Amino acid sequence: MSNTLLVACRSGTPERGWQPVGRLEHDSGVYRFFYTRGARMLEDFRPFSQMENLEQVYESSELFPVFANRLLSKSRPEYEAYLKWGGFDPDNPPEPLSILGVTEGRRETDSIEMFPCPVPDNSGRYVNKFFLHGLRRMPVSALGRIDQLEKGEELYLMPDVYNPADPQAVALRTAKGDRFMIGYVPRYFARDIWHLLGTCSLDIRILVERVNKDAPLQQRLLCRMNGCWPEGFHPCDDDAFHPILEHMPTNCEDGYP
Repeated sequence: MSNTLLVACRSGTPERGWQPVGRLEHDSGVYRFFYTRGARMLEDFRPFSQMENLEQVYESSELFPVFANRLLSKSRPEYEAYLKWGGFDPDNPPEPLSILGVTEGRRETDSIEMFPCPVPDNSGRYVNKFFLHGLRRMPVSALGRIDQLEKGEELYLMPDVYNPADPQAVALRTAKGDRFMIGYVPRYFARDIWHLLGTCSLDIRILVERVNKDAPLQQRLLCRMNGCWPEGFHPCDDDAFHPILEHMPTNCEDGYP
């Protein structure tokens, strides 16, 4: 899992949707956060507490509170199940950013989400693990169908061009036997998937990683994607993802678009 996460915020105006506003990384024991240009594009964006300066790089030996609060406390009785829902081994807990990269740090009380920018794996493939989105808007029958899925079962991409909220939305459906629509790919990866579908549609597979029947809806179905990585493909390369600072400190430059 990447040691870098992108931070996105939702506008108070529904039609403006979500926008990346910052970047969080962990390297050599240091957490580092800086804002991206999307923070200035989001009309009603307010900087995070104790991080009010949009043109500063923040560093800490501990995970910043605004992000640490998005991890379930280890003292909670469901903590072990929480790790299992994300496909992690409770006996060998991962780094906090790995957990946030899968759970997205989502809370129902605010409008912040976190996600990793995909990078090619050792085989040069697009590999990604994510929880299925949109389950709250699915009919009860869809939730029942999800509970019937088995690990390793294949799911199929279904671009939803007539989606009034997002014409770039990509839904997932079950196999050809019943073609049951069950939810959506996270919005952050939909643009990548549209690109891949136009380049190597026959080389993309979505498999069921875990079905968590005892988990909240936002962690009910964990999926794994494995696809091609076309030459010249650059995810997370829109202007909104770039740092506000024109000249980042030397130890921050590598790896940023």
